[in-house]
Amino acid sequence: MKYRRYGTTGKQVSEIGFGAWQLGNKQDWAGMEDDEAIRLVHEALDLGVNFFDTAPNYGQGKSEVLLGKALERKRDKAVINTKFGHSPEGTDYSASQIRNSVERSLMRLQTDYLDSVLIHNPPFDVLDGKYGHYQVLEDLKAEGKILAYGVSVDSSREMLEALEHSQLGVMEVMFNIFYQETAQAFQAAQEKDVALIIKVPLDSGWLSGKYDENSSFSGVRSRWSPEVIQTRAKLVEQIRFLEDEHTTMTMAALRFILAYPEVTTVIPGVRNSAQLRENVAASSAPLPEESLRKLQELWERDIRFKSLGW
Repeated sequence: MKYRRYGTTGKQVSEIGFGAWQLGNKQDWAGMEDDEAIRLVHEALDLGVNFFDTAPNYGQGKSEVLLGKALERKRDKAVINTKFGHSPEGTDYSASQIRNSVERSLMRLQTDYLDSVLIHNPPFDVLDGKYGHYQVLEDLKAEGKILAYGVSVDSSREMLEALEHSQLGVMEVMFNIFYQETAQAFQAAQEKDVALIIKVPLDSGWLSGKYDENSSFSGVRSRWSPEVIQTRAKLVEQIRFLEDEHTTMTMAALRFILAYPEVTTVIPGVRNSAQLRENVAASSAPLPEESLRKLQELWERDIRFKSLGW
């Protein structure tokens, strides 16, 4: 496993992180048993993964609880990122709720500090800080309850707005082979020494290569229309060149992201040991420069102005 500097926190994080949305999440997945989830976190640590991304609403709070149990007596080996805005009770971005949200996350995670806290996909109007969100987070940082704070967003416009109006230490952004728009703001983040966490790295499963034009979806993934599924399936075929006997589509998709030096860590979801080990294997070699160039050209030529959903 390779490690990268986590902004100004003084921490080093594994370039392959652990997306903990699935832990205890029986609403969107056939949830794994608690013991299995804890074993998976322990296996990740053994493989060199030390960055864990969660949120109060993942699994209705169960993700944080399970992560806390798994990291009991192992807290010093982990860097934990959680969020504010979505909770088991619903969505509330009021600045007055930040402290309560952080305190509850601390309890669920069984820790006295959080490495970072992000405002979780807030309305654009919140990003300039005029409602006091960043001041509350600065106060929590001064108290030692958090080491860094930031936002989780999906576009370069949102990234630049937050970077201009705050002293962020961390930012979580959507970025992958099929969604490269946010790369426009990577340099701006790097210039301010903001750590970049990359979410949705496998484009909700499409970049694993397991879906095609005949795939059908339920639950949260039923959002794709038949037309979008057809378009996505054709794009998957265009990137089959990434696969070989040593490289799966998943590994190549993660290597594409890690080819950007501004990126700090990438957080694919993890449901079992096989997925975990495949994710970790992406850190073993870089993406060839020629492949990177082809994927950037594909975005500009065939994807940038298409509507694929997210």
